[in-house]
Amino acid sequence: MRILMTGATGLIGRELGKSLVSRGDTLVCLVRNAQLARHRLPFPATCFEWDHRRAVPAEALLGADAVVHLSGEPVAEKRWTNEQKRLILETRVVGTRRLVEAVSSHGSDVKSFVHGSAIGFYGDRADAPLTAASAKGTGFLADVVEAWEAELRPLASRRPDVRAVSVRTGIVLARQGGALAKMLPLFRASAAGRLGNGRQWMSWIHIDDIVGLFLHALDSRAAGVLEGVAPQPVTNRDFTASLCRSLRVRESAPAPAVAIKALFGEMGGIVLESAKVEPRQSLASGFRYRFESIDRAFDDLLTPLQGSTREKVSEQWVPHAPEELWPFFCDEANLEELTPEFLNFKVLGKSTREIGEGTLIDYRLKLNGIPMGWQSRIENWEPARRFVDTQVKGPYSSWRHAHEFIPMANGTLMRDVVRYRLPLGWLGSAVAGWKVESQVDRIFSYRATQIAERFASGPALQNPAPACCATGMA
Repeated sequence: MRILMTGATGLIGRELGKSLVSRGDTLVCLVRNAQLARHRLPFPATCFEWDHRRAVPAEALLGADAVVHLSGEPVAEKRWTNEQKRLILETRVVGTRRLVEAVSSHGSDVKSFVHGSAIGFYGDRADAPLTAASAKGTGFLADVVEAWEAELRPLASRRPDVRAVSVRTGIVLARQGGALAKMLPLFRASAAGRLGNGRQWMSWIHIDDIVGLFLHALDSRAAGVLEGVAPQPVTNRDFTASLCRSLRVRESAPAPAVAIKALFGEMGGIVLESAKVEPRQSLASGFRYRFESIDRAFDDLLTPLQGSTREKVSEQWVPHAPEELWPFFCDEANLEELTPEFLNFKVLGKSTREIGEGTLIDYRLKLNGIPMGWQSRIENWEPARRFVDTQVKGPYSSWRHAHEFIPMANGTLMRDVVRYRLPLGWLGSAVAGWKVESQVDRIFSYRATQIAERFASGPALQNPAPACCATGMA
């Protein structure tokens, strides 16, 4: 299929895009900044710049079989000022309207329209079981979602041949973004507990299942509303207990409701609202979940991050085969090119003539202006597939960096997974974790930009001189 997607750089969009491309679909993405999107997307796509206030470019819909609409101003990123509330509403309502207009006027090949909605539709409903058939609740988000979904309805009369699906998504659990990523630093430091009295219901879903549900919405005959939640909603009290168990950390004192509202204003109220949503329509349509219970979901997501372990995952797609890229990324000579200047990084030497299993690499750098040495050992050496470097000597309690080269759509998905621990355990994490995490983000952001610029063209590489990845820092 050829699929037009919005929101491709978001949490769901990135994972869904990888799944679609991996199975052979072609993606066209509407984005705010095409150059930035090409650097950030972990899959190949044709990108068109688009603002929700403008008409959708006609060429973007040319030959499109389906539309997946995921974009909208984030709900929980900023305090809800009047301007922010306007953006939350307008980006969803007007953006959907523009897409429906485009499909109606020049999207003749489109046969399905999958629309990302939200369980904010239900408002605060205490212990009442809720489904796709339940009535709208009250509150700002309920009004937003009602207006948002209403923009999809004209499609039924203008294009009755287009199957329309709205996926009312709950709290998406993923390590690398969304609500869980915001919670983890506080829980790791044993500085977080249940919210308010903890009796409010939380309707959650594992990232793999929400991606699977969107694929199901595209491929099946489902129409109308699907509930993007797991079969077993939990109270905030049980959610918190399960999260702490999986992380092997202690639960802190509850956060008083009055403090949450004082700190975050109206936006803070959404974490205290109760919505016990059950996926009856999703199950009836034939969808099957991998993660039905919160314990199983957290065990899958958090087992690698127990205690004070932190993780950084960086992914980007480049239009070259793994065999073409490997010479560059397995030679330390070019490591400095991929490392930002603030680290003052210098390779000193290695223990073997050619890098391979067991090679030790020495280098020096500066962290926060302090000179220090670092030594890495190469492990799991699998040419043109993956290798791992681990810290032998250096500033971290532990550091493990896996470099993966995954064939994808006549190119390579480059995936870096770093797991590290700071000295002094939870204390070191609590005191310096945020700063180190920010530095690691800067390092990988710089690295991604350099890789995108060097390998953007071709399949043929110009001067494929080796470049390094034998360090924990690159």
